[in-house]
Amino acid sequence: MSGKYLVTGGAGYVGSVVAQHLVEAGHEVTVLDNLSTGFREGVPAGAAFIEGDIRDAAKWLDASYDAVLHFAAFSQVGESVVKPEKYWDNNVGGTMALLAAMRDAGVRKLVFSSTAATYGEPVASPITESDPTAPTSPYGASKLAVDHMITGEAAAHGLGAVSLRYFNVAGAYATAAHGTFGERHDPESHLIPLVLQVAQGKREAISVFGDDYPTPDGTCVRDYIHVADLADAHLLALDAATPGDHLICNLGNGNGFSVREVIETVRQVTGHPIPEVVAGRRGGDPAVLVASAATAREKLGWNPSRADLAGIVADAWAFAQQRG
Repeated sequence: MSGKYLVTGGAGYVGSVVAQHLVEAGHEVTVLDNLSTGFREGVPAGAAFIEGDIRDAAKWLDASYDAVLHFAAFSQVGESVVKPEKYWDNNVGGTMALLAAMRDAGVRKLVFSSTAATYGEPVASPITESDPTAPTSPYGASKLAVDHMITGEAAAHGLGAVSLRYFNVAGAYATAAHGTFGERHDPESHLIPLVLQVAQGKREAISVFGDDYPTPDGTCVRDYIHVADLADAHLLALDAATPGDHLICNLGNGNGFSVREVIETVRQVTGHPIPEVVAGRRGGDPAVLVASAATAREKLGWNPSRADLAGIVADAWAFAQQRG
């Protein structure tokens, strides 16, 4: 059965792919984005678009909406350390206003884009939802604060909510009707697009931050998830949201790839040499971050089908070449 959904931050990387999946599934979609980090051309064909801020969601949100999928947030860890007020104001203050608008409009279902940064330094691997949350950045702390807000909203006011804690999202999603949705942050901070910039000649070399970690090749290990698999989880989460309950699920493949494995995969996929420069470790970089997605599999029925690193890189490479 088709529904009507508001997608906040739907002009960004993950939000645009989820919005496209919703459109393809026959739903009525409205994207709300202030375009501070998103792109107007990222809004799918077939989706309505409102250029505006989540603080003003009450202007447009009414009882005709079945749910909100909330992606609108600042997400640069480094920036959050030097500008914490920006992250508290937007990520927490903005979400508080959104929850109030939902309450007033009688919209009682929410899927929230959370993050593995809520865990901070992991105490075990793979990470489960019951592990301690101790974020090491204002970004992670702001997302954890929102998770706490949602838990309270569910208990007090009957909201049905699912928070999805992503690990490393990568890849791109191509459609015949609307081109390709992919990753394009400015500034870029994620490993796969940065290595692809070297392949494109936009960057001389890729920096490897530490090669003396207790991992097989000495470089950090991370869990990569294809953005289309991620989008699938959001649609499943809409069905799983239960009034009065806040479900939290990790999203990842459960398998880790080292920095050097990613670089070598980019070499194989692109056919380009990728020079490396070893630099010192970055503060707060855990050796291994890998998710247990058992809860998402059990509660959502989610089964990621695009776990092959070469396939993820190939999709991202196709998008990077399309952009030039």
